[in-house]
Amino acid sequence: MTQNDSRRVLVTGGAGFVGANLCTGLRHRRPGWEVVALDSLHRRGSELNPPRLREAGVTFVQGDVRNPDDLAAVGEFDALVECSAEPSVLAGVDGSTDFVVHTNLLGAYNCLEVARRRSADLVFLSTSRVYPVEPLESAGWTEAETRFELHGDQDQPGLSAAGVAEDFTLEGWRTLYGTTKLAAEHLIAEYAQAFGMRTVVNRCGVIAGPWQMGKVDQGVFTHWMLSHYLGRPLSYIGYGGKGKQVRDLIHVDDVVDLIEMQLADPDAWAGSTFNVGGGRESSLSLLETTELCRELTGNEVPIGPAGESRPGDLRIYISDCRRLYGHTGWRPRRGSRRILEDIFGWISANEASVTATLG
Repeated sequence: MTQNDSRRVLVTGGAGFVGANLCTGLRHRRPGWEVVALDSLHRRGSELNPPRLREAGVTFVQGDVRNPDDLAAVGEFDALVECSAEPSVLAGVDGSTDFVVHTNLLGAYNCLEVARRRSADLVFLSTSRVYPVEPLESAGWTEAETRFELHGDQDQPGLSAAGVAEDFTLEGWRTLYGTTKLAAEHLIAEYAQAFGMRTVVNRCGVIAGPWQMGKVDQGVFTHWMLSHYLGRPLSYIGYGGKGKQVRDLIHVDDVVDLIEMQLADPDAWAGSTFNVGGGRESSLSLLETTELCRELTGNEVPIGPAGESRPGDLRIYISDCRRLYGHTGWRPRRGSRRILEDIFGWISANEASVTATLG
């Protein structure tokens, strides 16, 4: 396939944060491609995106990945990008497991089936949460002035100062969110082998940027910036209440760049699974995030310690992306400061709609 070939691309979860940015990004960069966004509009804030999608020339279809008929009604397509998910690490801990399991696992199965029947390529957005909690929490670490740091000498394969690599153990529990995404990964591998499908799995770290309706359990960097913007108090939960827990983060536009490459040349990516994140170079602790938010907004909000760590919390997670870097020339181009600057700019430009949606 050449770079100029036209394609019809279906993006499930297409009115969500990543999905909507992907749809509009593909339409801007690939005007010859037809892009269809399918979304149930279940998540609060997704209702803001259909007008934005239509303005970009994206076809919006309201539908649910849990319903095979909704997927079939889209018609023929050449590639499917599976962005739909219940992404909260706390999903199901209250016993309401149906939505996360049916959306993340049954939905992925339905997407695989419709893609197989159309001989379409599949790009799957998975998560770093497939890696189990207890082995990550037992990693060697030190406490620096503003963050926790991984030791350079680790006794677990796939773990180093660079972070967590794809060969890190998958044994153990990992939250229902992570488990359903890992189960979907296994289904994808079986479908690729059994039916010759061209598939690629992206295990994404924290994706952040404009149009993310952030909450404390998902989209924490947007939540942190919005709280500073509006002068709302925050809390450092667990780990001594110091705010030194660390995540790497990647700009949503960098993710769009990568997926565009994968869609344009599926043979080069078929059968691959990659960590996709900002790495050590684009990582922040909550304490460091606080300082950046204070600088950008000019506001200081009260932040105190609050309780113990929650189920599924991690002291440190950083994506080791060296496997991906060995495969492609793609690199993240927008660092952590740029990400927070873009979130701040988006909130400032859309204050009324953002605050009305996020409360």
